[in-house]
Amino acid sequence: MCKRRYRLNLREFSSLLYQIKIANQEMTSKFEEVTGFSLTRYELMMILKATGKCSQKEIQHQLHIDSAAVTRHLKILEEKEYVIRERNKENNREIFVEMTEKARMDLESCEKEQDHSQNPFYDLLSSVEEKQLRQLLNKLIK
Repeated sequence: MCKRRYRLNLREFSSLLYQIKIANQEMTSKFEEVTGFSLTRYELMMILKATGKCSQKEIQHQLHIDSAAVTRHLKILEEKEYVIRERNKENNREIFVEMTEKARMDLESCEKEQDHSQNPFYDLLSSVEEKQLRQLLNKLIK
């Protein structure tokens, strides 16, 4: 016996996508309110924290955003003294980015402040729900 796959009609699909959009806006806004970091800049710094130093092109690739957006985010982080950018001496078109000690300290402080009792995201999803959501989002991204 074959399972028949349920297919959304266009109206159902647009409604679902709109719910995802609203959830994204609300959660992103709440994340920034709680942490003091925009979600994209936080993820950018997490890339730098993991890699130590990398090219703007690699950041662009990992974040799935265009080069102009990466540049805008890096300018803001540079103004806050969170990153240092320098051109590759061997290839002047390539720019390397590195996180500053100030950024490391501010991120560490932010993470400590967001302990379980204060973190509004902590009880939002169970571990099973979080895993299911990741799987569904990965399916939609592919």
